Amino acid sequence: MLSAALFDREPAAPARRGDAGFDWHRSGPGTARLALLGVGTVGKALLSRLDALAALPCVSRLHLGYVANSRYALQSDGDLRPSEVLARLQGATQVSALDLVAPALGRLGPRIVVDATASEAVAERHAAWLAQGIHVVTACKLGQGTSLARWSAIHTAAARGEARYGDAATVGAGLPLLRTLRELQDGGDRIHALAGVLSGSLGWLFQRYDGMRPFSSLVRQAREAGYTEPDPREDLSGEDVRRKLLILARASGFPIEAGLVEVSSLVPSGLAALPRQDVDACLHVLDAPLRERFARAYRDGERLRFIARLTRSEDGNPRVRVGLEALAPDHPLAGGSGTDNRVAIWSDRYSEQPLVIQGPGAGAEVTAAALLDDALRIANG
Repeated sequence: MLSAALFDREPAAPARRGDAGFDWHRSGPGTARLALLGVGTVGKALLSRLDALAALPCVSRLHLGYVANSRYALQSDGDLRPSEVLARLQGATQVSALDLVAPALGRLGPRIVVDATASEAVAERHAAWLAQGIHVVTACKLGQGTSLARWSAIHTAAARGEARYGDAATVGAGLPLLRTLRELQDGGDRIHALAGVLSGSLGWLFQRYDGMRPFSSLVRQAREAGYTEPDPREDLSGEDVRRKLLILARASGFPIEAGLVEVSSLVPSGLAALPRQDVDACLHVLDAPLRERFARAYRDGERLRFIARLTRSEDGNPRVRVGLEALAPDHPLAGGSGTDNRVAIWSDRYSEQPLVIQGPGAGAEVTAAALLDDALRIANG
């Protein structure tokens, strides 16, 4: 994750000129220049994908001019080769600074910032870049999934700067969720409700929980497999799902304030208050309440799923909530496998039987693919 403090340092002196063989200032029309922020799991996967697909004409039009992690940056007037970036970052001396991003992208051709971070400091800059005509492609939910003011600023800035905001990777790791919601409305449809399993980790947990083994042991297994955050409370609290639901609701025509989302966390207050190093030893407090909820659902022939839900009331106002629900086995959201996301959409067109979109909703590879897809759509106009 990119550190806000480190990114807010004063810019260092410009780096030396980059690789020979490509001069951005003499490149032809249609070549897009990229600034990649974040080289964690998603950023690394994006670099690998750029390298593997470099021979494709559409991908060859994307050129890296700036790459930064939380401490250091590489800047080039030429083209940074994706296969060499990680090694070169280890020996870099230029300090990361968000003020360097726009100058590094130059003034010609499409300019794209790719945000592969979870950084508040980077999300705060999205609107400013868009207003300058710099496109933003992001997997970070802190842009559109927090305050309504920031969401509004992003869309206003994009219109003012005639720039695009690629957000497919923010929900469902690139599943065609946001695009579908927008295209339905562009065609005159109205969204009435949507519901979904939006957390790959929580989907995995509740597909495997059988009420027999302790839920806490399953959480530990999910953490060891990399399905949850190192602190599993971040998943179990529902906060990540809340942000995703906000993004979907706003894309569905409901510009709601963040505080309107009702969240039923799975984390008891005592567990939530513990320091991180004490969490593992106290995960057992999850076991009894979840065993009871599973038993109640089992008696009724139902299945537990952690659901994000938006409904439109009779007066047209939305209700948005996140929490554990007991669903009938034939419910559209009761199925799925692994870390799949599964979303049902009800609209004028899909009033009786919802449109269901399902697929892998987590993972560095699919998230990186979604980022690259958005960048290519921008570069290709």
